[in-house]
Amino acid sequence: MWVRTRATVAGGVVLILVAVIAIWLVVRQVGDNLTLPLVARKCTVQADGRVALDADQMANAATIAAIGAKRGMPERAVVVALATAYQESGLRNLADGDRDSVGLFQQRPSQGWGTPAQIRDPRYAANRFYAALKKVRGWEKMRVTDAAQRVQRSAFPEAYQKWADDSEVLSRALMGDASGAVACTVGRTPVMHGAAAAAQLTRNLVLDWGLKGTDPTNPTGLAVTPGDQRDGWRYAHWLVSHAQDHGVKRVRFGDLEWTARGGSWDRVDGPQNPAGQVVAEVFNEG
Repeated sequence: MWVRTRATVAGGVVLILVAVIAIWLVVRQVGDNLTLPLVARKCTVQADGRVALDADQMANAATIAAIGAKRGMPERAVVVALATAYQESGLRNLADGDRDSVGLFQQRPSQGWGTPAQIRDPRYAANRFYAALKKVRGWEKMRVTDAAQRVQRSAFPEAYQKWADDSEVLSRALMGDASGAVACTVGRTPVMHGAAAAAQLTRNLVLDWGLKGTDPTNPTGLAVTPGDQRDGWRYAHWLVSHAQDHGVKRVRFGDLEWTARGGSWDRVDGPQNPAGQVVAEVFNEG
């Protein structure tokens, strides 16, 4: 009996080892083409291509794009910034990393990028990245990975290029080149509700885009008057991108409306918002 039990255990161990080796071989074979299931990915972006992200990644991508636009950087710079953050952090605001690296771009305090607290601020980190990129002579004509590498000085200089296509899709949507391109689903328990959600949403929209005259006291949401159609979709997509962390229930621009319940943009009947405004409504308290 004891011999048979030991044989059974040994056989089980061998099977486990075979399975582990098989998985390792598959991962090594597919390499960078291996993608995670989309079950946990709550946002989809479709703009001459399709990208799926979770809520945190989407919000970070939207802020990176907004800071680039606020600084007057061309769309190509936003592509480079997004590809860099994709590679360095997976578009996540990490608390640590290689050596003393932190944040979206894994910038290092010891290399003069700022304090850890500053670098963990996505706006600060994005601003520092764009400022460094702007100093690179001829970056506009470089490949994405070459431009990123001139800023980052990575040990893997070709790594950024694999994110170029996804970053272009994100950039087209977040910079307003496509209509109804960012769609997110929001869980039943958004982070914020009511007046607090509306005030924080307004504050962060102003910080990211530098808007003037936005009313921070509206307890139900906000309304923004864009300069043109492209600006309108920039703000609308930003609002949807931040829906989970700011309790956004509904966004409408023109004859299209996104709702947290449906998670997609649909045409709506009736009069459009006054003066072509982008209107957002937040979840009520409780």
